[in-house]
Amino acid sequence: MRRRDLLAGAGSAAGVAAGLVRPALAQGLREFKMVTDWPEGLPGLQASAVRLAETIGVASGGRIRIEVFPAGKFVKAFETFEAVGAGVAEMFHSAPAYFDKRAPGSNFFSNTVPFGFTADELFAWMNFGGGQELWDELYGRYEVKPLLALSTGAQMGGWFNKAIDTPEGFKGLRYRMPGLGGEVLRRLGATVVLLPGGEIVPALKSGALDASEWTGPWLDMILGLHTAVSYYYYPGFHEPGAAQMLGVNRRVWESLSASDRQLIETACAAEYGRSMAEFNANNAIGLRTLREEGKVKILGFGESLLRAFHKLSKEVVAEAGAVDDLTRRIYASHQNFRDSIMDWSDVAERAFMNARRLA
Repeated sequence: MRRRDLLAGAGSAAGVAAGLVRPALAQGLREFKMVTDWPEGLPGLQASAVRLAETIGVASGGRIRIEVFPAGKFVKAFETFEAVGAGVAEMFHSAPAYFDKRAPGSNFFSNTVPFGFTADELFAWMNFGGGQELWDELYGRYEVKPLLALSTGAQMGGWFNKAIDTPEGFKGLRYRMPGLGGEVLRRLGATVVLLPGGEIVPALKSGALDASEWTGPWLDMILGLHTAVSYYYYPGFHEPGAAQMLGVNRRVWESLSASDRQLIETACAAEYGRSMAEFNANNAIGLRTLREEGKVKILGFGESLLRAFHKLSKEVVAEAGAVDDLTRRIYASHQNFRDSIMDWSDVAERAFMNARRLA
């Protein structure tokens, strides 16, 4: 893809022509552009990208300055990965799942794996189970250094314009869902599409979409999904603890000192935990608000649906892990760690939460 095709506007093109894509090196100052796939001003996602940039700036004593551009302001939405790999911008903030077609295996690191890891389990695999090394190998092919930088925590199953009681209810449904969960629904007969967050509500209101997932009560309400349709389902089987990332151009990453690379890695890890706490706190408030308003029907997917999701998910995830030698190694590592940590999770968090409910 040509550099000019990635740019969002003529003003951006002029900036590139002026050489703005190259880091400033005067007196040790490094100036970077971070492009995102989030709408301008969106809490939780775009706000986390801005917070991460500010944290890195402060922690570096001002030596690393990062300007953050929301979707469409410097490069087009969903083209951030290519832009950073090509050197149009130095960094991007987005969801790895958006790039799975270009870089097969990305869904495993985005945790958009149906019935995959919780947010905590994903972080454990990435840092202590070999996940980061496999991700580095995968994205190194595209000149990108990847780092986990945000977690939405557990997600909801999605918004619908009608009640869904059986697997047959998905036939012909026009549904917005990325990643492997989307393929599961496609095999149930749904027409699956991928739209940027800012386009979801208009599509639901116009009838172009029948259903959509996004994240959880907090951001879903900020987008206005509760004003478009009134059936809200759980659990989010497709994204049990979705993660977003910071991607850095590989040459830029290698040009940084070891201490600056460590600084950025530490800032990303801190933001992963901070963002998960933020989502959990605000999702709890949002869920209570929806319940108190009483306009939205909050429903759990029935057993027949969950069994259908399970059956198809096994097939879809196995196929995603059999594209080539690298995806086979990613899949094997993911599944082995999942089997191991599920045993611990069952006697730890799950057992405690079940016991807490008895009070």
